[in-house]
Amino acid sequence: MRLSERYPFVYTARVAQLRFQRALSDVFRRTRFAIDRSPEELPFLLMRHQSLLRRQLGSTDPQLQENKIVNLRIATNTMDGVLIRPGETFSFWRLIGNTTARKGYLPGLILKYGEAGSGIGGGICQLSNLLYWMALHTPLAVAERHHHSFDPFPDMLRVIPFGTGACVFYNYVDLRLHNPTDLTFQIRVRVTADHLKGTISASREWPLLYHMEERNHRFVAQAGRNYRENEVWRIHLDRGTGQPVAEELLMHNFCEVKYGLL
Repeated sequence: MRLSERYPFVYTARVAQLRFQRALSDVFRRTRFAIDRSPEELPFLLMRHQSLLRRQLGSTDPQLQENKIVNLRIATNTMDGVLIRPGETFSFWRLIGNTTARKGYLPGLILKYGEAGSGIGGGICQLSNLLYWMALHTPLAVAERHHHSFDPFPDMLRVIPFGTGACVFYNYVDLRLHNPTDLTFQIRVRVTADHLKGTISASREWPLLYHMEERNHRFVAQAGRNYRENEVWRIHLDRGTGQPVAEELLMHNFCEVKYGLL
């Protein structure tokens, strides 16, 4: 058992320390955060994506998914329409703030200590996952992103490569996207009856398209445990011709699998 599990006050104190350090760091670095929003969509669509709100997640209580949908509605309302101007940085937590019950957030699914559990505001990592996946298809630079330390559920209805999520925890485990270009970008996100939907648009056309490709995917057993491994590559395509002009290794994933394999 971890020390923080045996003595919860140790965990609480450590979280408070890390949150204070993050706040202090932002002050001294003088990061220009994206905060302005506009209801008018920018003219050039770069990426559109959606994810299902309800999936079969092992033996997880279905009510946690219904609560997650409430949480996502609150969270998306804090950032829909945000503009990321040249030199600015989008921060997931700077826009959402702490997910407290006072704001209307409900207990939802969270991943902690290598297991699935519940916590106030749980489930909004589905939003950070969507944002990260969309950002990979744009020239926005990923300034901060944290991956999940284990694979909790099988791939039922998964449509994107394994390992392309973005773990978040207020406020020091953040998703941050920096705009190094002279374009302005806009994020739109909303919750429908069945999906979380999002788009990223730009003030003018960008000359490249981006395609993600999974390579060398495998499951491997080591010391009585199962692990999953893959690579995710990004292919740069000329928008006019559709021909590849470059490719880059974005990530190499290797983590423990928490569900049974056939």
